[in-house]
Amino acid sequence: MKKTLKPLTLLALAAAVSLGACSGGGQPAESSSADSTSLSSSEASSSAPEAEKVTYEVGISQLVTHPALDAATEGFQDALNELLPGQVRFDLQNAANDPATCATIANSFVSKNVDLIMANATPALQAAATATADIPILGTSVTEYGVAFGITDFSGTVGGNVSGTSDLAPLDQQAAMIKEWYPDAKTVGLIYCSNEANSQYQVDTVQSHLEGMGYTCTQYPFSDSNDIAAVAQTAADSSDVLYIPTDNTAASNTPIIDNICHGKVPVFAGEEGIASGCAVATLSISYYDIGYKTGEMAAQILTGKADISTMPIEYAPEFVKKYNPPMCEALGVTVPEGYDAIEPAA
Repeated sequence: MKKTLKPLTLLALAAAVSLGACSGGGQPAESSSADSTSLSSSEASSSAPEAEKVTYEVGISQLVTHPALDAATEGFQDALNELLPGQVRFDLQNAANDPATCATIANSFVSKNVDLIMANATPALQAAATATADIPILGTSVTEYGVAFGITDFSGTVGGNVSGTSDLAPLDQQAAMIKEWYPDAKTVGLIYCSNEANSQYQVDTVQSHLEGMGYTCTQYPFSDSNDIAAVAQTAADSSDVLYIPTDNTAASNTPIIDNICHGKVPVFAGEEGIASGCAVATLSISYYDIGYKTGEMAAQILTGKADISTMPIEYAPEFVKKYNPPMCEALGVTVPEGYDAIEPAA
């Protein structure tokens, strides 16, 4: 059944006045002091007439710290800093991969009556949408919004007070990538967190494509980081190749997966952050770019130039095949043509 969200009241949004960018004393997540103060770009606009300056309070709820989500948050902030210099204060909160903390963060933003919430990853988005039907919410690093909200026959626009950007790379092309590298493999293990609805969606879709190519696929779900090692070991022992979707819990635990699979079982990933930690290759998007696009959408909403209820979900403009040189060397595999090397982390 399609989830119906309460429409955004634009007059209330236009009249919203920002509150001080301070975190609540009882908030379990820690706020970044650099992000919850006026940004340095405000100095560049200090010559503008005071009457023209409008301050917006934007709450950012990020599920967990890892390179992909960090890049999306950075892109979001950069876009707003450039489009609304000196006019935005950010309250950045990190839920440490705990959905319950996502709910606490969202409720704190509602109590502060922030002007907009940016929810980075599916659990953060779901928590924000549960907390308010009035404050505009933009998601990013969310694979499929229809799945996240249980919307059947999703048309591309959530409606109500929710929109955002997707990190979905074509799943059929991800399956084809495995076939390109390992055409003679027989079994593929799909590792994912069972508590992430969009991870389930991805592995189901990729499995369908792989089985159409003749592979035998088995799903290996884990509930949280406590059982990822045992599940990854079982999957590695039983599979010729492993696949991991854009899964936040897996992304936060790539050293564990790499310790089990390195030089033994090839891993393919749904995004570059996971690939750089434990995989051979990925079909990659730029999380910075989708975060930046989300920031552009936010600027339109905050200034009253766009109605969030009619804004369709935006997708990455391009996808790049990338490989991880150390992983390929450890496995002794030849990289097919058309792949770019993943650059080592700075």
